[in-house]
Amino acid sequence: MSKTTGRLKAFLKQWQLQSMVIPGIVWMFIFCYIPMFWLIIAFMDYNIAKPLFESPFVGFKHFEEFLTDERFWRSLRNTLGMSTIKLVLGFPIPILFALLLNEIQSIRFKRTVQTISYLPHFIAWTIFGGITLNWLGEGGVVNQIMMGLGLQDREILYISEPKYFWWITYFSDTLKETGWNAIIYIAAISGIDPALYEAAELDGANRWQKMWHITLQSIRPTIAILFILAVSGLLGSNFDQIFMLKNNMNLRMAESIDLFIYNMGLVSGRHSFSTAVLFARSIVALGLLLLANQVSKRLTGEGIF
Repeated sequence: MSKTTGRLKAFLKQWQLQSMVIPGIVWMFIFCYIPMFWLIIAFMDYNIAKPLFESPFVGFKHFEEFLTDERFWRSLRNTLGMSTIKLVLGFPIPILFALLLNEIQSIRFKRTVQTISYLPHFIAWTIFGGITLNWLGEGGVVNQIMMGLGLQDREILYISEPKYFWWITYFSDTLKETGWNAIIYIAAISGIDPALYEAAELDGANRWQKMWHITLQSIRPTIAILFILAVSGLLGSNFDQIFMLKNNMNLRMAESIDLFIYNMGLVSGRHSFSTAVLFARSIVALGLLLLANQVSKRLTGEGIF
């Protein structure tokens, strides 16, 4: 029996479950694939008041423009800075959280911690950003803690200081998303054969040794895949978060590529220019994905494809 025939039989056997993915496929096709046709305006002087093909083709004009734009390079630096901090310092935190959560013996306490850690994810950045601004303001909880610990002798308006902005995005994103990002690791851990732990106990392994040699090694494929996806997203940023936290005082360190595209395309009306930036960013993201996948396969034997 060929692989195609086997897959068809498996699909027909599970058609009720398989059909549940259809709405997601339709959504992705409408909102992700159809709009790709409009990337063509990156090579045109597009005028929104005219039909698409009445706008003249200008080749790589807009690509040359953004590559010589100082503001673009500043936004690229900011994006890489924030994304690198989140990747290096933020990526391991959900893994560690999932590992520690797995060691909790009380089911009730474990579920309580899980629920509390998930809740911030469901708060929109329009609300959570306001909460963050309140915490960071003069008289906010951050200033009170820092002054109480003797780490500063006066109140600081953190959100107005550009040098703090990257760290503000890191800590606020970690606080909001750690519990949610840990879900996939918790799911992977739940699939580990309990017999492995029982065998390790018979060999005299303690809890830390079981965590390191069994739990962590068993979820290594999941970690590798999510790390590859994280690397491919280095040029992306949490637009909602940055849009809520940026202001005129910290904009020098706050403007990311996504915010730059927004400002150029929707605020300034330079649709072709902003599309060219988006097009170039997508090509680089694809390259990062392929590179990260190859490196992961060579180092760990795990990859997406």
